[in-house]
Amino acid sequence: MQLTLTGHHLDVTPALRGYVEKKLDRVVRHFDHVIDVHCVLTVEKLRHRAEATLGVSGAVIHADAIEGDMYAAIDALVDKLGRRLRKHKEKLTDHRASEVARGRPS
Repeated sequence: MQLTLTGHHLDVTPALRGYVEKKLDRVVRHFDHVIDVHCVLTVEKLRHRAEATLGVSGAVIHADAIEGDMYAAIDALVDKLGRRLRKHKEKLTDHRASEVARGRPS
């Protein structure tokens, strides 16, 4: 997995980078086919925004979160990405299971 982390109106500190890497490793553990991750952290007055785009085999998954604290925004972002990755993974496995059930192996 290749991680690209950028900040708008924000310096990406090593502590912030480590926190994002640690949280995204937990998400990537659910789905092995994550190719790259592009994460953008933005600060606008009192709004802290974290958004990420995951390139997975067969799809591109995007999520964003806005909170009052950057760490809370990253946590919310990771929760959303986890839900969307699990949904994508279920779609793949359900599709293949239904093909085998009909007698047509993939």
